[in-house]
Amino acid sequence: MEEIETKFGIETEVMESWSEFITFIDVNSQYRQFIWRGQADSSWLLEPTISRVLKKYGKVDNEKTINTHLQRFKYATRGRRGPTPSILEKDDYWWALGQHQGLNTPLLDWSKSPFVAAFFAYERYEVSSTTQRTVYGISQTAIARMSDIIKKQHLETTRPSIIEFIEPFSDDNARLVNQNGLFTRSPSGIDIESWIKSRYKEDEENVVMWKILLPDTERENALRSLNRMNINHLTLFPDLYGASKFANMNIEIKSY
Repeated sequence: MEEIETKFGIETEVMESWSEFITFIDVNSQYRQFIWRGQADSSWLLEPTISRVLKKYGKVDNEKTINTHLQRFKYATRGRRGPTPSILEKDDYWWALGQHQGLNTPLLDWSKSPFVAAFFAYERYEVSSTTQRTVYGISQTAIARMSDIIKKQHLETTRPSIIEFIEPFSDDNARLVNQNGLFTRSPSGIDIESWIKSRYKEDEENVVMWKILLPDTERENALRSLNRMNINHLTLFPDLYGASKFANMNIEIKSY
């Protein structure tokens, strides 16, 4: 395990093995304010699907475009949420509903478990472009505090440049419950790592983000270990999709 650098409150750690990751999490287990996200390629930004899609098709990534997209989704769901659908009082709850149904949204999935995040970092079989996966940890407390400062200074009617944490109460999302999940929503057109760098000084002493790099080569070891912890497709996806992927994984990984 090697700490590369700490700048702007972002500490980068390079793991040489899965066991080093377990040790790192164990040593830092007292920091319960952190939430976690795994990504299958360390070159990927912490940006939501709607930003990636709008960028791909050369469209403007702003609140007007995003709000139009949401209204279209709301209209399209009429009569498709069952006989007694729950009332979704906030737009963020609508986004959360669509997040796991294939909708391009401004939300990012996170988990309160670093090991659930590691599962999603290693889930994909394909080798990453960098030979490394990433598990991100961000301090919910530090980011919420910074966002409160920004909100107090924001005098316009537009959405302030903040990161919000969203935990829907709706029963519509069993996957979110099983993954101990929540969402973030960041400003349009900016990824979370860039937001942190723009808001904190280069010599910031407190860790706002952990960026943990994991080798591709440890995928099978990691997934076997996580399965012993009961972290697998079957528990994280309580539906036929999860059952199918779990069965497939038993073919793919020896002694799974």
